[in-house]
Amino acid sequence: MAGGSAIRGSRVGAGPMGEAERGEAAPRVWVSYWCASGHETRPSFAEEAGNLPPETWDCPRCGLPAGQDPANPPSPPKNEPYKTHLAYVKERRSDEEGAELLEEALQALRERRGTTR
Repeated sequence: MAGGSAIRGSRVGAGPMGEAERGEAAPRVWVSYWCASGHETRPSFAEEAGNLPPETWDCPRCGLPAGQDPANPPSPPKNEPYKTHLAYVKERRSDEEGAELLEEALQALRERRGTTR
């Protein structure tokens, strides 16, 4: 027989956690939400919170937004394509403005270095 404790596999404070130790749970309300994929989610909310449940809830299965109307679930969000820094710059500046700014920067660089074209 291996040496050890008579109470193996437990620790101080371990034991059944029932209503007596935690207190009574608040009364709950379950609200159904449906996503565009047809998944139903039923989170629970405290009855006495006084607040209405949220209009939308993220579906835990597919991540799409879910609404309370099964016939008209919220549409999936539109994903914007990733834009590079250059794409944002090109939105703000025309090619002529870019060429002008480049020439100004090159001229300032040449003056600092003491070289001219």
